[in-house]
Amino acid sequence: MRICVIGAGYVGLVSAACFAEMGNRVVCVERDPFRVARLARGDVPIYEPGLEVMVNAHLASNQLSFTPHLAEGIKQAEIIFIAVGTPSGEDGSADLSHVLAVVDELGGCLDHACVVVDKSTVPVGTGERVARRINMHLSRRGKNFQIALASNPEFLKEGSAIDDFMRPDRVIIGCDDVAATEVLRRLYAPFLRNHERLLCMSMRAAEFSKYAANAFLATKISFINEMAGLCARLGVDIEDVRRGIGSDKRIGTHFIYAGCGYGGSCFPKDVRALIRAAEQEGIEPSILRAVEARNALQKTLLFQAVREHFSGYLQGRVVAIWGLAFKPGTDDLREAPSLVLLDALLAAGVAVQACDPVANAGIAQRYAQAVTSGQLRLSESPYSVTEGADALVLVTEWKQFRQPDFVRIRGLMRMPVLFDGRNIYDAKQLAELGFLYRGIGRPALGHCKASAA
Repeated sequence: MRICVIGAGYVGLVSAACFAEMGNRVVCVERDPFRVARLARGDVPIYEPGLEVMVNAHLASNQLSFTPHLAEGIKQAEIIFIAVGTPSGEDGSADLSHVLAVVDELGGCLDHACVVVDKSTVPVGTGERVARRINMHLSRRGKNFQIALASNPEFLKEGSAIDDFMRPDRVIIGCDDVAATEVLRRLYAPFLRNHERLLCMSMRAAEFSKYAANAFLATKISFINEMAGLCARLGVDIEDVRRGIGSDKRIGTHFIYAGCGYGGSCFPKDVRALIRAAEQEGIEPSILRAVEARNALQKTLLFQAVREHFSGYLQGRVVAIWGLAFKPGTDDLREAPSLVLLDALLAAGVAVQACDPVANAGIAQRYAQAVTSGQLRLSESPYSVTEGADALVLVTEWKQFRQPDFVRIRGLMRMPVLFDGRNIYDAKQLAELGFLYRGIGRPALGHCKASAA
């Protein structure tokens, strides 16, 4: 099939590459000419395992191309995907300005019937609004064909997006047009050969499903984090509780890991948008408000723990941080828990030595002044940042942090104190190695008394 994907951001670029992987001819439209130039030479501007290899392979095969011109991208396209950002507005609602700008441009240059698919995360009713707007433009131009609209929300996890797209656990198609639905069914058929999980529904139901899915997953995270807070007071290990409740099939093991809060481009934004949508309908979103509040509090816990350990005396301390991206497998720093910790530590006069496999560049740009002054030092070596440190804080659980040489680290640190923001370490083992271990919702183990400031 001939496909046009509008937007070369995270969702658009992954979608374009994966559709090309299945033999489709894909043109990806991106407004930024510098980004287009980078992509055209195979330089992928975002970190996602496997994506750069896939993009380069299909640039070479001519199955994938990039252009800054919408009119060029949509020529002969049977399916057009809108995959532009819908960031939070000032009131928390989804900002549809990018989507509507694309719609207006599409309406001004489309010259053939096709299926237009909204892959962006949009509020309920957006599909109907987009359909009216495009067809209004076509009518004004004297075009006598109608455009079929569909909603096809993405459910990609950063760090495993290629696998999620190529082997989806479900594909949702929201469309009231039988012929358009069949076109999309054929498009996704190769991705669903081993399990038929294509779910067809109305556009409104598809739009809402995306928000509801992310809000529910965020709720699970905030729930287990709240239980962790109670566990900490009661002398209970949240890891035991997690295993105890996760074995119940009605609950399951996914998204019930206590930690230092969720971040990224989806959960925070979508929870806010759903809260705003409820407010506009006169409904009090009490659960969603609690989810958001719990997560905001959770992001502050690591700094609180560090401050408490040093009895409030932080000026001149050296703290090492492992992991800066909001999750492993990505360089995405949007709403990352590390940012809350970094802001607080730097404001308190702490010297920070931080390590992340791929997110250092983004941090260096964001904290340029701290880097220049020497208060923040970045490294790709997890060992070098622990040298002379008074404490080590694990924020993002990259694989290279899971089984380090703790005997070596013990010798490098000035004080062997470890704050485990993701509960990935064996507390008892670390205590036996001479560390003071503190996790999230877990009893502290070991002995390492802080020296007076």
